[in-house]
Amino acid sequence: MCRAGPLRDARTMPVIEVTALRKLYGGRAVVDDVSFGVEEGEIFGILGPNGAGKTTTVECVEGLRVPDGGRVRVTGLDPAADHERVSRVLGAQLQQSELQPRITVREALELYASFHRHPLDWGPLAGRLGLTGRLGSHFGKLSGGQKQRLFIALALVGNPRIVVLDELTTGLDPRARRDTWRLIEDVRAGGVTVLLVTHFMEEAQRLCDRIAVIDKGRLAALDTPSGLIRRSAGATVISFTPSAPLDERDLNALPQLASVEHKDGRITLSGTDDTVDAVLTLLARHHVTAHQLRVTDATLDDAFLDLTKEPTA
Repeated sequence: MCRAGPLRDARTMPVIEVTALRKLYGGRAVVDDVSFGVEEGEIFGILGPNGAGKTTTVECVEGLRVPDGGRVRVTGLDPAADHERVSRVLGAQLQQSELQPRITVREALELYASFHRHPLDWGPLAGRLGLTGRLGSHFGKLSGGQKQRLFIALALVGNPRIVVLDELTTGLDPRARRDTWRLIEDVRAGGVTVLLVTHFMEEAQRLCDRIAVIDKGRLAALDTPSGLIRRSAGATVISFTPSAPLDERDLNALPQLASVEHKDGRITLSGTDDTVDAVLTLLARHHVTAHQLRVTDATLDDAFLDLTKEPTA
């Protein structure tokens, strides 16, 4: 994918800067003191529970909402005050979008391409997203997944320098989701910066260079996927079915133990490599066999749950 040259020297600043962002609804802060920067050419993810403030944050980046505090810049421009100039370099696929029911897929692609100075050839893009056979179909007759693929195409057809994708694979089947992931990787390989909002942990772990976790309107963490996983309380998970009961006090005394769960006779422990070594020693000392023993690394899903869990009283 080729695009027009950058407006500014990317080495001097991030292409997206969010500083102490604050947004109020009805006097309540839904985004409060959120800061991050997105570098040229990276895929930057935003994760968070429903209602955490993710979409509000990216809507401020897109210029669709005006912050009540803080500062947002896209290639050095204010997205609200300089909305027209920002729209030349930023494409967006919104979480909820609609088109006129009678417009065809072809007409929508041609229309959106006409809005831009240097649009892409939308034919190959439509083919990559599985829309070639639906070019003559009316928008109102498309399935949910087909509509989603069309909105992704409309976000990219302007040949943007930056693209914001909000829940881009919602409604797609697993094969279409993975095809879309490959498309996004190709988009980044062509030099486009991607700001990705998602609730699919596998998607974030596969695609993102860095991730901001937003919880209750605040930035809970900012790191690479592997960095977030390493920060998880239980970076290693060991599970097994013991041949004989184990004393709960012995389990709770294991070093670096983050959690212990019992289900249908199976024990699952979260901790570190030290926890694994200690539990194997415990099993040997009590002559207990560990049936169906599995040791796995924690996932981004584990790290996310750990970061966003409710504090205990």
